[in-house]
Amino acid sequence: MTMREALVQAMHLPSDSDTVRQLHESGLAIADEDTMSRAIHDVYCGIMADHEHPNEKDHAQARAMIEALQKAAVGE
Repeated sequence: MTMREALVQAMHLPSDSDTVRQLHESGLAIADEDTMSRAIHDVYCGIMADHEHPNEKDHAQARAMIEALQKAAVGE
């Protein structure tokens, strides 16, 4: 299931909802460990990486980033 599909299902939206597009246009991003680790890999490892896909370090950084974002979102 894609992040878009999961969000649409969780929010009980119709499958053709523009909600995800509107969130992205307003500067928000929806991420889980997989999507965050891919983003971290793409940004920090880039095309010169010695590995093709996110590795364990990318996943650990993704988990840490998501935790920090969740704390910031609730004002901790």
